[in-house]
Amino acid sequence: MRLDKFLTECGIGSRKEVKDVISKGLVTINGTKAKSPQINIKENIDEVIYDGKKLMYKEFRFYAMYKLAGYITATEDPRDRTVMDLLPEWVIQKDLFPVGRLDKDTEGLLVFTNDGKFAHDVLSPKKHIYKKYYVELRDVIGEEEMKQLEAGVDIGGHFTKPAIVEKIEEKKIFLTIDEGKFHQIKKMLIAVENEVTYLKRVTFGKFQLGDMKPGEVIEIDRTDVI
Repeated sequence: MRLDKFLTECGIGSRKEVKDVISKGLVTINGTKAKSPQINIKENIDEVIYDGKKLMYKEFRFYAMYKLAGYITATEDPRDRTVMDLLPEWVIQKDLFPVGRLDKDTEGLLVFTNDGKFAHDVLSPKKHIYKKYYVELRDVIGEEEMKQLEAGVDIGGHFTKPAIVEKIEEKKIFLTIDEGKFHQIKKMLIAVENEVTYLKRVTFGKFQLGDMKPGEVIEIDRTDVI
């Protein structure tokens, strides 16, 4: 792989910007200052240092975020803050995008990647990737309403697939689904004459939010999810 492509893939900058970085002597290969952006390197063997930091090449990248409320799930928006604004500097944002979506006022687990096939797989209904949500409700939820949610409810032109409902307290449940319709959890509770007052996604596939802190971002592997 050419050095300039390697540096670009590692998030250092555009092809033009990395040429400038190289010309300033900020890049070394196996201890020797790089002189040309066109030099070929073995990306998984050669040691490439930029500004004192060793660069690790990964074709595909995966991150997990504990999303905060108040941010929309998009790569950019002219009016609102997006989840991209929550990513720390160490995250390589080149070609990165959120997998699926969480509503602006919803918190919890959100996965990012630059792997389109992975995103397609985990969002495909055929793959049955389960998402578990912690839900706080306006009203007490009874056994009958829980059975309705588990069997499937009409959310306006779409009848939801069977869900898993676990009661925590009278107004608190875990709700697990393998779909991702727009506002689905909120609409499901409206269908049983209740209302969501707080919503947090706690699992996405195999990955669990666990003890991650609000706003925290960690690097993960695709096998952590599917």
